[in-house]
Amino acid sequence: MRLIDTHTHLDFEDFDADRTQVIARSQALGVERLLVLGVSAANWARVWQLAEREPCVFAALGLHPVFLHQHQNAHLEQLRAWLERLRGHPKLCAIGEIGLDFYIDEPDRERQQALLDAQLQLAAEFALPVLLHVRRAHAAMIATLKRHKLARAGVVHAFSGSWEEAREYIRLGFKLGLGGAGTWPQAQRMHRVLQQLPLESIVLETDAPDIAPHSHAGERNSPEFLPQICRALADIRGIAPEALAEASYRNSRALLGWD
Repeated sequence: MRLIDTHTHLDFEDFDADRTQVIARSQALGVERLLVLGVSAANWARVWQLAEREPCVFAALGLHPVFLHQHQNAHLEQLRAWLERLRGHPKLCAIGEIGLDFYIDEPDRERQQALLDAQLQLAAEFALPVLLHVRRAHAAMIATLKRHKLARAGVVHAFSGSWEEAREYIRLGFKLGLGGAGTWPQAQRMHRVLQQLPLESIVLETDAPDIAPHSHAGERNSPEFLPQICRALADIRGIAPEALAEASYRNSRALLGWD
């Protein structure tokens, strides 16, 4: 199987002890490329250094809504400066991780929305896809995307919404990122949605070190688990793992400009 992990945080300190080995094991298992996402101004340099050092690692940069307390107005200008400096670089693939999170305690919805709008404007200006974090905020996110009408869409990461919400994202040109959460037996709604999703709308991810698959409950998630995630999701979908892997691989390459 050929696989691409479209969402990982391999720069996090969880991997400091064995990052090189994780990458080697992942590649040996068929995970050809890994997309590592920035979440705050403080980790962009680390993400970019990893992408420059490892041939299979690619980068996205953004301001994540969960870390809203860390973000300053100046960071948007710093993000613009990064994008200007790296414009056209083959290792810079997207803006992300960005989005809306209304699940966290006392979310500042107005500030989250303003931050998202500003980054979607940057995505339009620099013609980059976006990698979206959405928790308890699908209605607001869909309305936002309809307003911005991006020429290049992106991925709704760790999608766990309804079929109706999935259909709205698909109509807007977005792919749905599926990972470890869908492998758990209790994720019944996700299983039903997965069985309806067109293959051309699916991309696979791990979100490592978070959201480990059921087969690795309680462990640090890792890009090397992506083949197992693919097999579990394919079984739920009722297709061969190779078919799901190839669809995700093809969709990911088209989305990220690797064709």
